[in-house]
Amino acid sequence: MELHVAPRDLRGEPIGEDTPADRLIRWSLERFANQRMVISTSFGMEGCVLIDMYARHDKPLTVVYLDTMFFFPETLALRDRMVERYPHLDFVNRGTSLTPEQQQQRYGPELWKTNPTLCCQMRKVEPMYDAMTDADVWVTALRRSQSATRANLRVIEWDWRYQVLKLSPLATWEREAIWAYIREHDVPYNELHERGYPTVGCTHCTKPVPGTTPGDYSRAGRWSDSEKTECGLHGGEGI
Repeated sequence: MELHVAPRDLRGEPIGEDTPADRLIRWSLERFANQRMVISTSFGMEGCVLIDMYARHDKPLTVVYLDTMFFFPETLALRDRMVERYPHLDFVNRGTSLTPEQQQQRYGPELWKTNPTLCCQMRKVEPMYDAMTDADVWVTALRRSQSATRANLRVIEWDWRYQVLKLSPLATWEREAIWAYIREHDVPYNELHERGYPTVGCTHCTKPVPGTTPGDYSRAGRWSDSEKTECGLHGGEGI
């Protein structure tokens, strides 16, 4: 959905692609105060920054995450730290109820190797459909420079797949700015970033990328044994 008329904040200032993230966040809290707005996260560095920026406004908000049952222990530990740090936010797991054992019985062993797209479909995409039925506005931590499939990301756009308004306040940020914010505000982040993991997904489909630091971004460690580059949540490689 194209926004033919640029939205404006309460002061009459236009909201658009060049709007700073903090002002876009303030506007979203004002504009959608009476609507169902959720933040989604996989507890990556960008998501942690986005949550912190919203949390600073001291508003009750829902943070949705999809526990695939293949999270790293470090990711679960980070989730617990985030829950403790932001008690006014409601962290809700909307992940699949399909256990790894059930998946193996139905599809055979190591589905993430034999059909990684189907694995992501069941453990990420389909649960997100369910999560978005309770939302009017979906806030993500996506950035344009993360991948070619995200290069045309709009700050505000209609998501036809999930039928929600999608906001990406950090769309124009670079990884260096994300890392700088983390350090300036002492935001919790996944300790795997210190061990060469620029992004962190499921245990079976994420590997470290030699030579990277927390300030570096690369998707080279995701699905490195296949041509897959996206899980399908944000378009791209879904079924």
